Amino acid sequence: MNFTSNKLYKISVTHHVIFWLIYFSFNTFRWGSYFNDFSYSFKSNLLGFPIHMILCYLNIFLLMPYLVYKKKYFSYILAILSALIIMMVVKFELTYYLLGHKVWPEGPQSIDRINLTYAIDTMIGELYVITFATAIKITLDFLNENKRAADLAKIQLETELLFLKAQVSPHFFFNTLNNIYSLSVDKSDKTPKIILKLSELMRYMIYDTKNGRQSLENEILCIQNYLDLERIRHDNRLEVNMAISGDIEDKKIAPILLLSFIENAFKHGVNKNIGNVKVDIKFKIKEDFLYFSISNPMPNTSISEEKDTATNGIGLANVTKRLELGYKKNDYKLTIKNKNNSFVVKLKIRVS
Repeated sequence: MNFTSNKLYKISVTHHVIFWLIYFSFNTFRWGSYFNDFSYSFKSNLLGFPIHMILCYLNIFLLMPYLVYKKKYFSYILAILSALIIMMVVKFELTYYLLGHKVWPEGPQSIDRINLTYAIDTMIGELYVITFATAIKITLDFLNENKRAADLAKIQLETELLFLKAQVSPHFFFNTLNNIYSLSVDKSDKTPKIILKLSELMRYMIYDTKNGRQSLENEILCIQNYLDLERIRHDNRLEVNMAISGDIEDKKIAPILLLSFIENAFKHGVNKNIGNVKVDIKFKIKEDFLYFSISNPMPNTSISEEKDTATNGIGLANVTKRLELGYKKNDYKLTIKNKNNSFVVKLKIRVS
C-alpha cells in the first residue's frame, strides 16, 4: 500500500543556477543604472558573486548544520563574523587589483584602502545575501518536515485502521465457524447453506474491503448474507425486520462498519436470550447522510453472565475507534442507549 506521495520540496542544480542568474542579472541592472556604467557593474558583480555563493553555501551546508543545529550559537557567531571579514578583505583585494584602484564607487567616495565604513557596509551586504538564501533553505526544510510529519500521521492512521478492520473479520469468522461446527455435529441439513453463505461473506471481506470506502449497496448485501446465516441458525425463533428508505446508489461508507453493529446485536442480544427474539434494523438516506439504527433485546441475565473470552474487547469499542480515525467529527454521530428493555444503536454518518 502506498501511504505517501514522496513528493518533497527539492532544489536541484538547475534551481540553483536559475536563482543565481536571476539575482546576478538584477544586481547588474541595479548597479549599472546607479553608476550609469553597465560594463563596470557586470564586471563588479562577476567578481563579487562567487564570494556571495561561497558564503551562502558555507553557512547553509556547514555552519548551520554543525553549529546552529547543535546549539553552538557562540561558535556560530564567531565563525560567521570570521567568514564575513575574510571575504570582505578578499573582495576588496580582488576589486583593487582586477577592476581598478578606486574601490567602492557606490560609497560616499572611492577608496584605495579598507576603512571601517567600507568594512561594515560590505559585511552587511554579504549578510543580507546570506540571510536571503538561508531563509529559502529553512523555509523548504520546514515545508518538508511538515510534509513528513503529515505523511507519518497518515501512515499511522491507515495502519491503525487496517489493524482495527482486521480484528473484525477473524472475530466474525470465529463465531460463524462455531455455528457450522455445532450444526455439523447435529448432522443438520442447514450446514451446506451456511457454508455457502460464509463463502460469499469471506470473498467480500477478503477481496472487496481493501479500499477506505465501500459502496453502501455492497455493505447492505453483506449484512443480508449475514442475516441469512443467522436465520438459518436460529430458525423460527428469530424475527428480523430490515427497512431501507431513500436512494442508496452511489453512497460510500467504511467497509464492515455496520456489520459490526449487526454482529454485536446477535452476540449480546439474540444469542443470550431464550425464546423468540426480534431485531429491528433501519437504513434511511437523507441528503448526504445515512441514518442507521438497530434494536435488539437486552441479554438474559443468567446467560449474559457467561464470559466470551474469545471475543472480549472487540465490538462497539472497535467501531467507535474506527469512526474516530476514519471520519471527521462532524461527519458522524453515534448514540447507544438502553430503551424499554432494548439495546438501541443509532448512527448518523456521511455517505456522500
